[in-house]
Amino acid sequence: MTGTPAPPGAPEPRQPSFSEAFSAAARRSGIGQVAPGETPTAQSLVRAIGGVRGLVESILPGLAFLVIYTVTKDLTPSVLAPLVVSAVFIVVRLVTRSPVMPAIAGLIGVAISAALALFTGRAEDNFLPGLIINAVSIVVLLVSIALRWPLIGLIVGALTGDLTGWKADPAKYRVVLIASWCWVGLFALRLGVEGPLYLAGQAEALASVKLLLGVPLYAAMLWVTWLLVRAAFGHQKPGAAVPDADSDSH
Repeated sequence: MTGTPAPPGAPEPRQPSFSEAFSAAARRSGIGQVAPGETPTAQSLVRAIGGVRGLVESILPGLAFLVIYTVTKDLTPSVLAPLVVSAVFIVVRLVTRSPVMPAIAGLIGVAISAALALFTGRAEDNFLPGLIINAVSIVVLLVSIALRWPLIGLIVGALTGDLTGWKADPAKYRVVLIASWCWVGLFALRLGVEGPLYLAGQAEALASVKLLLGVPLYAAMLWVTWLLVRAAFGHQKPGAAVPDADSDSH
């Protein structure tokens, strides 16, 4: 079934430019939940990690795996339970008419992890996608730093409506460079701790460590990033050229 064709002579819908698309994505990111220069608060921090609902949706599937696998040592129910939990989150969002895409994305991630573990028969493979994401994140950040376009600078530049202006300011460049290295450190820490546990086949320890190094560490790094950016960017407000993006309400 095709959509209704546009009337003759009607202008074609304008596709967003890369800058606009990147700005919208930046606003949806955790950093984007607090404008440069805004004082970070506990409330804004919770909002940045998805609100209370986002926090529960991030932690509960992993906790379900840990509890069930610790008690039963049975792989199948241990990886299927998080799938059920993630599916329930989607239903709850549909019933409450909340944005459903975050829950769908979570379900896809859990499903990929579960399928991989069931295929190999190794419980630790449930955590392999997360290890790969950490490794890829390190590579992306290091490449951006090597090219002298630190990723945090691009994100903050998108939020302020100026993707490149910060690069000409030594103070701002230094701050976003430090912040980018901090995020490299976060992903490297996760990889350095979880990698050996994965290689040793310690699924229970891996599940526990992933919970500890997940949302809590992410929230702490967001806080540090906000403080660094606030020191350099002052009370600069997002520019008019940056389009508003629909943000999830929790």
